[in-house]
Amino acid sequence: MIALPLRIAIAVLVFCAGIVAVALAADHGREGAPARGGATEAWGSLAPSPLRRTEVGAARVGRHIYVAAGFVPEGGATRRMVRYDIERDRWQPLRSMPIAVHHPGMAALKGKIYVHGGLRTGGATKRATSRLYRYNPATNRWRRLHDGRRRRLAHAFEPIAGKLYAAGGTNDSGDLRSVEVYSPGRDRWRRLRAMPTARNHVGAAALDGRLYVLGGRVDGDNLDLAERFDPSAGRRGRWRAVAPLQTERSGFVAVAVGGTIVAFGGEELGGGSTIAPVERYDPERDSWSRLPSMTTPRHGLGGAARAGRVYALEGGPQPGLAFSSANEYLDLP
Repeated sequence: MIALPLRIAIAVLVFCAGIVAVALAADHGREGAPARGGATEAWGSLAPSPLRRTEVGAARVGRHIYVAAGFVPEGGATRRMVRYDIERDRWQPLRSMPIAVHHPGMAALKGKIYVHGGLRTGGATKRATSRLYRYNPATNRWRRLHDGRRRRLAHAFEPIAGKLYAAGGTNDSGDLRSVEVYSPGRDRWRRLRAMPTARNHVGAAALDGRLYVLGGRVDGDNLDLAERFDPSAGRRGRWRAVAPLQTERSGFVAVAVGGTIVAFGGEELGGGSTIAPVERYDPERDSWSRLPSMTTPRHGLGGAARAGRVYALEGGPQPGLAFSSANEYLDLP
């Protein structure tokens, strides 16, 4: 008579333990970002940014994505910077930049954040800048470094082999072909071979020690142009055309991930719309392929990648001055 109730009691205990384990797992999932679980067929949503902005800069250091500068609905540029904790799905405000700009270049190098160029709009000032600032996450402090050789905004700004490369963009003199490289150890800039085509609002990525400058805008028209520069040859380095983008785009993001480059976002001017299609470049095949379209297409957004997951942060959901706090991700196949 005792054996049957004992078996039932054990079964009940196992069942209850299973419920507790499931509940704890579910609670843990709510506390952090969705776990990386293979390719997704659509973009997912994460904790929105505390700020609504467009024309921002973004870069990742470790598990944090830093988003700085940009346009805000209150008018003009902002100095504010926040960071997103990928593992906890949370945002944190940080020390603001020394100056307010929009359309800056932003990159991470050896655990620090660099912000270069952009357009200043404070007070009577409304012009591109050549300033370079470095942010140290360990101290939450900014430091001004040596200015670049050319004032520029809406340009490429990428880290390669311990140096930072700035290319293209625009200023009050017009669109730029010029390219320059910054050496942090010497706090010095030097010129490199110019790009074949002057353009602004480009996407850019560093992959396998090479700088890719993609798309962009000339006289209000979007481009599908894709060009690559190998810095290892120094001033003798040459630009080479690679397979063009499938979608002409400007005001978008390109990120290197898994030996490929993913391009997403952008806008069509003149009554157009933001650009939903997403594409990926394979350097071995020199070809582009489609990925799932963005759920919330935006231009002037920030982008980053980690462990096969691509992040799209803030940006404008309509062409021109529009603002969003959206934070979305796509897991790549």
